[in-house]
Amino acid sequence: MIKVTRLNGKDFYVNSDLIEFLESTPDTVITLTTGKKIVVNESVDEVINRIIEYNNKIYCKEKEIVKEE
Repeated sequence: MIKVTRLNGKDFYVNSDLIEFLESTPDTVITLTTGKKIVVNESVDEVINRIIEYNNKIYCKEKEIVKEE
């Protein structure tokens, strides 16, 4: 899950696996695989960086667990 901020300033978390695509219109719009659209304060680049950081945390830990076994 990645943390993003609604336009009203409230933080919430999105399952990054459900993100189908991102748009800059000029607001950043996250479209989920469910068809739901979410407008957030973060730029497209920032959302992408958060997805990459989240995936690195998950997959790096997974690799460490496999190496330990």
